[in-house]
Parts: sequence; C-alpha cells; structure tokens
Amino acid sequence: MSRPAAILLIAAAAGLAGACTPLRGHQGYVVDADLVNSVQAGVDNRDSVARVLGRPTIAGQFNDRDWYYVARDTRNLAFNSPRPVRQVTIHVNFDANGTVTAINRTGIEQVASISPMSDKTPTLGRKRGFFQDLFGNIGTVGAGAGAPAGGNGP
Repeated sequence: MSRPAAILLIAAAAGLAGACTPLRGHQGYVVDADLVNSVQAGVDNRDSVARVLGRPTIAGQFNDRDWYYVARDTRNLAFNSPRPVRQVTIHVNFDANGTVTAINRTGIEQVASISPMSDKTPTLGRKRGFFQDLFGNIGTVGAGAGAPAGGNGP
C-alpha cells in the first residue's frame, strides 16, 4: 500500500470514529449547590432569591408563588434526538407575602418520555376519506330536523 493511500485510509477511519462520538449538551440553569443551599425558607423573599439564583427558568402558570429552575444534561449520537441523562429541577415556593416557604429538588425521575402515535390523529366515530368529508354534506344543507336528507320535506 502506498503512503498517500495509507494516510487517506487513516484519515477516513478517524473521521468515521469521530462521527460516532456522543455529543453532550447542557440546557437551562447552571446549578451552583452553594448558592441553592444559601436560600432558606422563612428567611428569603422573591427579591433575595432573584439576586442569589437569578430569574427562574419557569414561573408558575396560574400564580407567581412557584418558581422553577431547570437544568438538563443530554447526550446523543450523530443525528439521533438528544436524550436526557441528568436533570435537576429546583422548585421554590413563596407565600402570599413573597417569603420562601419551601425549596424542593427533583431529578430525572420526573422526565416523561412522550412518543407521538403517527401522522394521523385518532378520532372517535366513523372513518371517512378526503372526498367523503368534502362532498358528504351535499344535499343536507338547509334540511330541517325531521326532513329527509336532500329533500324538500312534507
């Protein structure tokens, strides 16, 4: 084997091996354990939590008493979808006056895997095609409650 061919073969092998290297990613909040542990229930309020931890990743949907800080580490190979390998969610709960009442931490056990069915949305009832939906109501427009479909009634 010639030297240029050997170099080309080694370069191709290195390129293929590099393509199989897992990609790692981080999304969301960067957790600093010392800062999180410094927040105390009954002592801190919204302003002090915002100064120490920053603004939350997600605020409560229906009220402003819940703040969530979410950090997720993911891995994937090549073009596959990333999958979570580690997740930390810090939930800070406030009372009506804005004082911290509780701090809860959860991990990856809270991650739900959702797999959509297919390209079709399942529905109840009969199955109809495109043309049945398009032309199926011809003759029924304006028909009364007791009138036969497509007729002028008695």
